[in-house]
Amino acid sequence: MENRPRTQSFCVFERLRSVGLRPTRQRVALCNLMFGSGDRHLSAEDLHEEAHKAGEPVSLATVYNTLHQFTDAGLVRPLSAEGQRTYFDTNTSDHHHFFVEDENVMIDIPDGGLRLEQMPEAPEGMEIVNVDVVVRLRRKRPAAIAAE
Repeated sequence: MENRPRTQSFCVFERLRSVGLRPTRQRVALCNLMFGSGDRHLSAEDLHEEAHKAGEPVSLATVYNTLHQFTDAGLVRPLSAEGQRTYFDTNTSDHHHFFVEDENVMIDIPDGGLRLEQMPEAPEGMEIVNVDVVVRLRRKRPAAIAAE
Protein backbone atom coordinates (compact mmCIF):
# COMPACT_ATOMS: atom_id res chain seq x y z
CA MET A 1 0.00 0.00 0.00
CA GLU A 2 1.35 3.38 -0.99
CA ASN A 3 1.89 6.04 1.66
CA ARG A 4 0.29 8.85 -0.32
CA PRO A 5 -1.49 11.76 1.41
CA ARG A 6 -5.25 11.98 0.98
CA THR A 7 -5.35 14.69 -1.62
CA GLN A 8 -7.47 15.18 -4.71
CA SER A 9 -4.83 13.24 -6.68
CA PHE A 10 -5.09 10.34 -4.24
CA CYS A 11 -8.87 10.29 -4.72
CA VAL A 12 -8.30 10.25 -8.49
CA PHE A 13 -5.93 7.29 -8.10
CA GLU A 14 -8.67 5.45 -6.18
CA ARG A 15 -11.34 6.42 -8.73
CA LEU A 16 -9.27 5.17 -11.65
CA ARG A 17 -8.30 1.93 -9.93
CA SER A 18 -11.89 1.27 -8.86
CA VAL A 19 -12.94 1.09 -12.54
CA GLY A 20 -9.95 -1.00 -13.59
CA LEU A 21 -7.81 1.76 -15.11
CA ARG A 22 -4.13 2.09 -14.25
CA PRO A 23 -3.52 5.62 -12.91
CA THR A 24 -0.92 6.82 -15.41
CA ARG A 25 0.34 10.40 -15.15
CA GLN A 26 -1.78 11.49 -18.11
CA ARG A 27 -4.97 9.76 -16.91
CA VAL A 28 -4.54 11.27 -13.44
CA ALA A 29 -3.96 14.76 -14.88
CA LEU A 30 -6.99 14.55 -17.22
CA CYS A 31 -9.17 13.04 -14.50
CA ASN A 32 -8.21 15.86 -12.12
CA LEU A 33 -9.15 18.44 -14.74
CA MET A 34 -12.46 16.76 -15.58
CA PHE A 35 -13.67 16.03 -12.07
CA GLY A 36 -11.96 18.80 -10.11
CA SER A 37 -14.77 21.34 -10.40
CA GLY A 38 -18.11 19.57 -10.19
CA ASP A 39 -20.27 18.29 -13.03
CA ARG A 40 -19.07 19.41 -16.44
CA HIS A 41 -19.63 18.92 -20.15
CA LEU A 42 -16.35 19.02 -22.06
CA SER A 43 -15.32 18.19 -25.59
CA ALA A 44 -11.95 16.56 -26.22
CA GLU A 45 -10.75 19.88 -27.64
CA ASP A 46 -11.87 21.74 -24.49
CA LEU A 47 -10.06 19.27 -22.24
CA HIS A 48 -6.95 19.37 -24.44
CA GLU A 49 -6.86 23.17 -24.16
CA GLU A 50 -7.34 23.03 -20.37
CA ALA A 51 -4.54 20.48 -20.06
CA HIS A 52 -2.11 22.69 -21.95
CA LYS A 53 -3.10 25.75 -19.88
CA ALA A 54 -2.42 23.65 -16.75
CA GLY A 55 1.03 22.70 -18.06
CA GLU A 56 0.13 19.09 -18.95
CA PRO A 57 1.76 18.16 -22.26
CA VAL A 58 -0.77 15.74 -23.78
CA SER A 59 -1.65 15.25 -27.42
CA LEU A 60 -5.21 15.58 -28.67
CA ALA A 61 -5.09 11.88 -29.62
CA THR A 62 -4.21 10.98 -26.01
CA VAL A 63 -7.12 13.09 -24.76
CA TYR A 64 -9.51 11.30 -27.15
CA ASN A 65 -8.16 7.87 -26.16
CA THR A 66 -8.43 8.71 -22.46
CA LEU A 67 -11.98 10.02 -22.80
CA HIS A 68 -13.00 6.82 -24.59
CA GLN A 69 -11.37 4.77 -21.81
CA PHE A 70 -13.26 6.87 -19.23
CA THR A 71 -16.48 6.27 -21.20
CA ASP A 72 -15.92 2.50 -21.37
CA ALA A 73 -15.21 2.48 -17.62
CA GLY A 74 -18.43 4.42 -16.87
CA LEU A 75 -16.71 7.56 -15.55
CA VAL A 76 -18.18 9.87 -18.20
CA ARG A 77 -21.13 9.82 -20.55
CA PRO A 78 -20.75 10.90 -24.19
CA LEU A 79 -23.31 13.30 -25.69
CA SER A 80 -23.63 14.30 -29.32
CA ALA A 81 -24.98 17.74 -30.03
CA GLU A 82 -23.52 19.06 -33.23
CA GLY A 83 -22.24 17.01 -36.13
CA GLN A 84 -18.76 15.76 -35.30
CA ARG A 85 -18.36 17.21 -31.78
CA THR A 86 -19.00 14.98 -28.79
CA TYR A 87 -19.25 16.29 -25.24
CA PHE A 88 -18.32 14.16 -22.26
CA ASP A 89 -20.55 14.59 -19.19
CA THR A 90 -19.07 13.88 -15.77
CA ASN A 91 -22.60 13.36 -14.42
CA THR A 92 -23.45 9.84 -15.58
CA SER A 93 -26.95 9.76 -14.05
CA ASP A 94 -29.97 9.69 -16.37
CA HIS A 95 -30.71 13.30 -17.26
CA HIS A 96 -31.27 15.46 -20.32
CA HIS A 97 -29.63 18.57 -21.74
CA PHE A 98 -30.03 21.94 -23.38
CA PHE A 99 -27.46 22.76 -26.05
CA VAL A 100 -26.86 26.47 -26.71
CA GLU A 101 -25.93 26.43 -30.40
CA ASP A 102 -24.47 29.95 -30.59
CA GLU A 103 -22.07 29.21 -27.72
CA ASN A 104 -21.45 25.45 -28.06
CA VAL A 105 -22.47 24.99 -24.43
CA MET A 106 -24.25 21.99 -22.93
CA ILE A 107 -26.46 22.61 -19.85
CA ASP A 108 -28.28 20.05 -17.69
CA ILE A 109 -32.07 20.23 -17.78
CA PRO A 110 -33.20 20.31 -14.13
CA ASP A 111 -34.79 17.16 -12.72
CA GLY A 112 -38.47 17.03 -13.60
CA GLY A 113 -37.97 19.51 -16.45
CA LEU A 114 -38.72 16.86 -19.06
CA ARG A 115 -40.88 13.76 -18.87
CA LEU A 116 -40.96 10.98 -21.42
CA GLU A 117 -44.45 9.53 -21.31
CA GLN A 118 -44.18 6.66 -23.77
CA MET A 119 -41.12 4.71 -24.80
CA PRO A 120 -41.10 2.39 -27.80
CA GLU A 121 -40.57 -1.33 -27.33
CA ALA A 122 -36.96 -2.32 -27.91
CA PRO A 123 -36.41 -4.69 -30.86
CA GLU A 124 -36.27 -8.41 -30.11
CA GLY A 125 -33.16 -9.33 -28.11
CA MET A 126 -32.34 -5.69 -27.29
CA GLU A 127 -32.83 -3.51 -24.23
CA ILE A 128 -32.94 0.27 -23.84
CA VAL A 129 -29.84 1.39 -21.97
CA ASN A 130 -30.62 5.09 -21.68
CA VAL A 131 -32.30 7.93 -23.55
CA ASP A 132 -30.44 11.12 -24.38
CA VAL A 133 -32.60 14.14 -25.13
CA VAL A 134 -30.77 17.27 -26.27
CA VAL A 135 -32.94 20.37 -26.64
CA ARG A 136 -31.19 22.81 -28.97
CA LEU A 137 -31.35 26.51 -28.06
CA ARG A 138 -30.16 29.77 -29.55
CA ARG A 139 -30.38 33.31 -28.31
CA LYS A 140 -33.35 35.23 -29.66
CA ARG A 141 -32.45 37.65 -32.40
CA PRO A 142 -33.26 41.35 -31.67
CA ALA A 143 -36.05 41.40 -34.32
CA ALA A 144 -37.65 38.32 -32.75
CA ILE A 145 -37.50 39.91 -29.29
CA ALA A 146 -39.06 43.15 -30.53
CA ALA A 147 -41.91 41.24 -32.23
CA GLU A 148 -43.06 39.66 -28.96
